[in-house]
Amino acid sequence: MRMHDSGIEVAEPDVAQLYAEERSALLRLGFLLTGDRGLAEDLVQDAFLSLHRRWADLPDRSRMPAYLRTAVVNGARSAHRRRLRRRPVPLEPEGGGSTDDGVLLAEEHRTVLAAVRRLPRRQQEVIVLRYWAGLSEAEIAESLGVSRGTVKTCASRALATLTHHLGDPDVR
Repeated sequence: MRMHDSGIEVAEPDVAQLYAEERSALLRLGFLLTGDRGLAEDLVQDAFLSLHRRWADLPDRSRMPAYLRTAVVNGARSAHRRRLRRRPVPLEPEGGGSTDDGVLLAEEHRTVLAAVRRLPRRQQEVIVLRYWAGLSEAEIAESLGVSRGTVKTCASRALATLTHHLGDPDVR
């Protein structure tokens, strides 16, 4: 952290570089988990704010992308719990999504995403992290705080359910 001439604290270049490198992927992850672009942006901002507060205390900078992914997943879980207390979660983004959502989600994926949103929460998280974020089983397990076996089981069950819902016997 350094002080700008205007008296405002400015993030160190490493934080700014990490933000530039990771923001888009984290925003996409947040959107896929919540279906709400504004909420996804809030989750990413909160993750970076939390990281920034702890920046000086984190010795292993290579672990920061994993820390940010975990923070976004946990934030999405918290948002989901808050929504459940207020009202049921819609399967599709409200208002059919904005034109900006097209950047986050290609048209061809909307049907699949609607089916993914019908899955239990943990299965949704595993599928999104594996197939949209491209994480390994170990990275997913770390992000969700579960074992690799749990990741494998969730992925297997989710794929079976998606195959049934989408009617494609070639999906495995």
